[in-house]
Amino acid sequence: MSGSSPQISGSLTPVPQLRRVLTLWDLVFYGIVLIQPIAPVPLYGVAQSLSNGHFATIILIAMFAMMITAVSYGRMAALYPAAGSAYTYVGKGLNPHLGFLAGWAMFLDYLLQPLINTIWISTALHERYVHRVPFFVWAALIAAVITLLNLSGIRSSARTNRVLLLLMFVVVGFFIALAVRFLWAAGGTAALFSTQPFYNPTTFDSRKIWGATSFAALTYIGFDGVTTLAEDVENPKRNVLLATVLVCVFTGVFGCLLVYLAQLVWPDWRLFPNLETAFMDVCMRVGGKYLFNGMGAILILAAFGSALTGGLGAARLLFGMGRDNVLPRRFFAHLSAGRTPTYNILVIGALSFAGAVMLNRIGNAYEHAGELLNFGAFLAFMGVNLATFWQFAVEKRPGYRRRIIADVLLPLFGFGFCALIWWNLNTLAKTVGGIWFAIGLLYVAISTRGFRRAPAMIDFSES
Repeated sequence: MSGSSPQISGSLTPVPQLRRVLTLWDLVFYGIVLIQPIAPVPLYGVAQSLSNGHFATIILIAMFAMMITAVSYGRMAALYPAAGSAYTYVGKGLNPHLGFLAGWAMFLDYLLQPLINTIWISTALHERYVHRVPFFVWAALIAAVITLLNLSGIRSSARTNRVLLLLMFVVVGFFIALAVRFLWAAGGTAALFSTQPFYNPTTFDSRKIWGATSFAALTYIGFDGVTTLAEDVENPKRNVLLATVLVCVFTGVFGCLLVYLAQLVWPDWRLFPNLETAFMDVCMRVGGKYLFNGMGAILILAAFGSALTGGLGAARLLFGMGRDNVLPRRFFAHLSAGRTPTYNILVIGALSFAGAVMLNRIGNAYEHAGELLNFGAFLAFMGVNLATFWQFAVEKRPGYRRRIIADVLLPLFGFGFCALIWWNLNTLAKTVGGIWFAIGLLYVAISTRGFRRAPAMIDFSES
């Protein structure tokens, strides 16, 4: 049409149409907000230990896998612009039963989001600020506060998120400037440029690199949220795909810069007082107590906000599954007088506390929670890559010419790369995640009478 709006016959009133107002850079900014520029910072010490001092390398390896998967997400978003999740892409692109299992794996991530943040905040407060208060007491307090705030209906506003994002960039900007100054004072140009953060022959271990990459991939969790805006974007076939890739590239390159400088400032990861809060020690070395406390404050605020929104999202998802009889309706579909899923919020709070205490007793709580979260995420990523291959390389589309690289090799390579990372998750993550997946498989087999009926829908829009 040449610029004039479609009209109802005999009337000048235009037919209502969806306005596509978001640009490519709006999408990219939204993706950065979702992932956060400090995403690799909480992972730093654990990732350095797992990789023998090669976090800079594994964050780039993980970026490569995420970029290929981002292309698959973008292409599936062009086919199903209203979907915006691995659950629907796999369900519509491959098979409804496989879609349910992808959704079941994603559901585990929703449950773990408040748990992993409860662990990090409790560890930071116990190890770096008030040692005399035990970890389990901090975990109880954090889980209780998050639960009470969600019960009272408090939400983090978009303005609050923008202010927090600005503070993150300010603190991270100070870190970069002070780290460069510290290194320059220590050895000039030679101290600023080194290949050791990428490859140190004395500590490099290829088996540990792959195992650590599965943990480093946590840096990119959330990039797929860009596809949820597919209906509101100018030129979605181009911009959604490009934005998801650019978000992954920005996260990987910017994150690599942070961990590269951190490793040059503090080369031996074995000397960190505490792995979970190791980046704060690097900040202390280059910027003293002000940068130490500034970084600690934004990390705690960011984790708290993520736990708050993640806990509410998980509770609402439980409500949707109860309402649709995926879970027992009487309990999970209960709403209080204020239309709040009270029971579900309490369940999420209890799981966050119990999981934090249990994993802390096992040891390496943050690592185990992160890898368990990646169990579900990478199953979903594998599903989206496979669905992309099936839709573009196998399904027949009138007038569409298949491209070997884009339609066959790229999604299959993405599937294989994600499968390799998933396979190298630690034993605890694969055991607990495997049990979770087996429960989902058993449920869908029974509820669909041996896969002969369509499975129940999981409404992720509730979250």
